[in-house]
Parts: sequence; C-alpha cells; structure tokens
Amino acid sequence: MNPFKGLGIALITPFNEDGSVDYEALIRLTNYQIENGANFLCVLGTTSESPTLTNDEKQEIVKTILRVNQSRLPILLGCGGNNTRAVVKEIETKDFTGIDGILSVCPYYNKPSQEGLYQHFRAISEASPVPVVLYNVPGRTGVNLQWQTTIRLANDCKNIIAIKEASGDLEQVDNIIKSKPNDFDVFSGDDALTFRMVNGGAAGAISVIGNALPQEFSQMIQLQMKGDMAAARKIHHRFHDLYSLLFVDGNPAGVKALLQQMGFIKNVLRLPLVPTRISTQQQIAEIIEKMKL
Repeated sequence: MNPFKGLGIALITPFNEDGSVDYEALIRLTNYQIENGANFLCVLGTTSESPTLTNDEKQEIVKTILRVNQSRLPILLGCGGNNTRAVVKEIETKDFTGIDGILSVCPYYNKPSQEGLYQHFRAISEASPVPVVLYNVPGRTGVNLQWQTTIRLANDCKNIIAIKEASGDLEQVDNIIKSKPNDFDVFSGDDALTFRMVNGGAAGAISVIGNALPQEFSQMIQLQMKGDMAAARKIHHRFHDLYSLLFVDGNPAGVKALLQQMGFIKNVLRLPLVPTRISTQQQIAEIIEKMKL
C-alpha cells in the first residue's frame, strides 16, 4: 500500500517580492525535484509555510504541482490540525485526484494525551480514502507521539502506512522500527539524523535540504539501501555544516536562503517568518562555493 519510499521533498512555497506566490518558480522547482532524484513530493507541509497560505492559494499550488508532475512521482499532501472534526471534514470534502496519500501532523498547542492522539489519528484514518502518514514533530507541536501509540495505530489502522519521525529521539525511532508491522515504514523528519535513521532501518526521509540538493541527498539514501555505507557516509559528512545552518534561523528560512543563492527563488517569507540573518546567508554562500554548487 505504500507508494512512498526513499527521498521525499518537503516542498517550499516560493514568493514574489510583493508576497504573492511565485508560480513560475514553483514550476521550476517541482521539475528540478522530479528530474534530480526525488522519489516523492510532500506538498503543503509545514515547510511550505502552509499556515500563511489562503485556501485559494493552497488549491492553486496543488493544481500547479499536479499539472507539472503528470503522475511522475507520488504526491503526499499535508492535511492535519488540532481540531479533529475540522480535519475529518476537510478530508471528506477534498478531491484526491492525483493525490497518493496524506501527511497528518500531531495536533498542536492543545497537547492531547496519548489516548487523544490515538483517537485523533484513528478518526483521520477512517475518513481518508488514501493512505495516511503520521507526522511527529514535538518541537513544533508541543506533544510527542510515543512509540507505543505509533505501533498501536500501525496495528489497528491498516491505511496508516508510515510515520515521519522528527522527535530527534533515536531510541524512540529504534523502538518503532523494532516493533512495527512489516507493512509500516519510518521516515526521517530530520535531515541531520537521516543517515543514522536509514542505517537503523528507516525507509528514507521527508527532507528540507532536498529542496536544494535532491540528487546528492537521494544518492546518500540509495547508497545506504545498497549497503555502501562508506560512500553514503562521505556524502553525509559533506552536508554536516549545512544541516545546522539551514535551521539555525528557523525553517524554511535556511533552505530558502540556499535556494536563493542557487538562483531558484527570491528569498521571501511570509510573516511571522523572516529571512535568515546576513551572517547565516554569508556562511551558506561560502559552503555553496566550497561544494561547487
């Protein structure tokens, strides 16, 4: 049931100087991902600045990506929130043509119990006509989906097929991989931990750095899958300085600065997010020069 393996890209949303969506840049970036090693695309996740997008913009972004993609790669659509009824209603009324699955983040701010998280995702699973990928990112949501709850959901809800794990807790990740059903996968949600997570049995990553470097990051994962750890480790170490720089001023500020340096987009974010500091941009530019990108 799982069409998602390898490198998924948590796509950013490019903006023009006036703050409007830059659809021309979005088309270029989508084609760049498809042609340079991405295995699937994650659309309207948190890296897309989705909380700042209007419903009309979201619909147009999805239409644009589907038109460019032409079914070349699976599409994973961000669809989550902290109001279970609202998320279920959105799923029940959405046109899923061209969409292969949904990525649903843990409810944020209201900090439900583990039983509340279980019931929330079970309701989403029952409403969804496509596979569901859980998204655990306690640094943003304020609540951790514990590994026992993840396994309970994986066993009880057959269309919950994977989790994007961004807790930073490698012991928790190891417990999920050790205890999960065979048809349930784990994806890294932290670029810096992807090498270690894939070594431990993860099926790939849903990546931020992949927006700019899909070919290299995909190659690292594929080399690991083939057992060539030395070559994969070399790529991982090549990215070492970028991993921290891309997140030091928040996400997606870092990767947008990188993409601007590479000539893909304008370095524009929507408030309350702002571009990286000048010092961070300078460090990113120096690394790009060294990497000959």
